[in-house]
Amino acid sequence: MSVIFPKWTNALPTLLAVVVAGGATTAVGGFWYYATPKFYDVGYQPLQPGGGFNHQIHAGKLGMDCRYCHSNVEKSYEANIPSVSVCYGCHAEGRLTQFTDSPVHVEKTAFIRDAYARDESIPWRRVHKLADYVHNFPHQVHVAAGVSCYSCHGQIAGMPVVHQVQPLSMSWCLDCHANPGDALVPKDRVTDLIWVEKHLADRAAGSAEATNIGKALLESLERTPPDNCGACHY
Repeated sequence: MSVIFPKWTNALPTLLAVVVAGGATTAVGGFWYYATPKFYDVGYQPLQPGGGFNHQIHAGKLGMDCRYCHSNVEKSYEANIPSVSVCYGCHAEGRLTQFTDSPVHVEKTAFIRDAYARDESIPWRRVHKLADYVHNFPHQVHVAAGVSCYSCHGQIAGMPVVHQVQPLSMSWCLDCHANPGDALVPKDRVTDLIWVEKHLADRAAGSAEATNIGKALLESLERTPPDNCGACHY
């Protein structure tokens, strides 16, 4: 009597199950990594007018406080970008020594004077943008609680051109709300990014002094950070 299917075909169901399981695992794993903000948002660095505002020079070398440009961050949801008049205040013709000493500086900052002359805004491209279904990120609440710019935006003072450092995803936010003591710093140090970076590194390394400061700041909060849906989605 002839055999319709060879004996080796008995292994096909097992092989098929392995292939399907492996394919499903690969698909889920790929989606888990590639379809999340950790992959497609972190590192985002759009092209900016004039090559971008050099935070490494302004906030780092010159020591300008974040609030000089982002003047509403302590009283508004939005960390506003400065008007062209703020930029022009320093970069008007002949205002800085660099204007007369460096042709490169004149060329790279010409877009500021051009925008001011036309009475137009500078078309900066937004780097950090939450999804539309999130109401917004209340900057003033977080700054008042002692959350530094560093915790969300990274070491801005070292960036020639700003890029996104954190995913700003819901899970990332909830992780911070679950352990807020890991991020809180004294309110008068919120924009001192160099100090904050070292202080939070010491706290993560288990420094008793830094840890105690975090605990004291957490205890000083009027309420613990919310984790209910309505806190952000309303």
